[in-house]
Amino acid sequence: MATDYYQTLGVSRTATQEEIKKAYRKLAIKYHPDKNPGDKAAEEKFKEISQAYEVLSNQEERSRYDQFGHEAYTSAGHGGGAAYDARRAQDIFSQFFGGGGGGGFSFEDLFGGGRPRNPNAPVPGDDLRYDMEIDFEDAMYGAEKPISIPRLESCDACHGSGCEPGTGKKVCPHCGGSGSQTVSQGFFSIRQTCPACRGAGQIIDRPCRKCAGQGRVQKRDSFTVRIPPGVDTGSQVRVQGRGGAGLRGGRNGDLYVVFHVRPNRIFSRNGDDLICEIPVPFSIMANGGVVDVPTIAGKTKMRVPAGTQSGSVLRIKGKGSPNLRRGTRGDLHVRLLVETPVKLTKEQQELLEKFNASLKASSTPRAENFTKEAKQFLRGDGE
Repeated sequence: MATDYYQTLGVSRTATQEEIKKAYRKLAIKYHPDKNPGDKAAEEKFKEISQAYEVLSNQEERSRYDQFGHEAYTSAGHGGGAAYDARRAQDIFSQFFGGGGGGGFSFEDLFGGGRPRNPNAPVPGDDLRYDMEIDFEDAMYGAEKPISIPRLESCDACHGSGCEPGTGKKVCPHCGGSGSQTVSQGFFSIRQTCPACRGAGQIIDRPCRKCAGQGRVQKRDSFTVRIPPGVDTGSQVRVQGRGGAGLRGGRNGDLYVVFHVRPNRIFSRNGDDLICEIPVPFSIMANGGVVDVPTIAGKTKMRVPAGTQSGSVLRIKGKGSPNLRRGTRGDLHVRLLVETPVKLTKEQQELLEKFNASLKASSTPRAENFTKEAKQFLRGDGE
């Protein structure tokens, strides 16, 4: 297996989506198993390029891949590695060339020269998406949430055959089971899909009453989804096999749960780092001291240096959000804001006035500099 998806497709790391598509098309045609029967090396190459294309053609997955690198990305459970099977590679090929992800779509459908398309081949079920709103706490600590979705499932009356129980399919009388018909137009003869059986070569004599011959019915599927710690808005979890049911023995599709994290009143987020603002008394900002700071792991104490200005940001390492893949934590950035006291007594007001009168200019350098610059500006403006 190649160590870089860009190298696998032979494109640069700044390649456009069109360049990635063009590279995949060329390599997929060259190494497709139907063009290289019995060639294990070509089969493995075909799986490699399909895996690379699946990641790089998805902008979100490509961003993760670029951010974490090949080793970290694949070790975190993405990409599939050696477990990436031929079926998945064929699904990617079929979807790319318009085969809908299954239904017997093959290399010969595009380029001819071999076995006919099998209209009775298994068809994988559709992938589904579910958008879930979660609280900030669930994103930080992880949780399990119930979910209920409507999806197509195999009909339990006919077991997916589409036939009324006790009956079966019969050879299509219009095409004699070939799945196609020849239509003559003047000197030309055109072979086209049989409209009666839609290329299957068989028709259902008595459709199943429960599913009307479709082989699938819509039901509501209820189960529990596990939310891993560290998810953010846009993060998604794949629940394998919880998508739509396949046809004719095809595998079920997958369900992709996409998370949307509600805002929190205390914390905001920047990647794995968290930010919070806390009000601090003027006396602590001036003299220095210790303040209590909330974190997602509980309350902690933080020392404030003497002379800290309002708006200053102090960092507490390792108290941020858990990383979704690496098992590490970001940092907590604490913005300190001076809280001006209100409803002062007359005695307190007098004490403050005495305190202000006792200050030297060097005690408030920012105010002193501002006054100088303002005077210089006004003097120049007057000239």
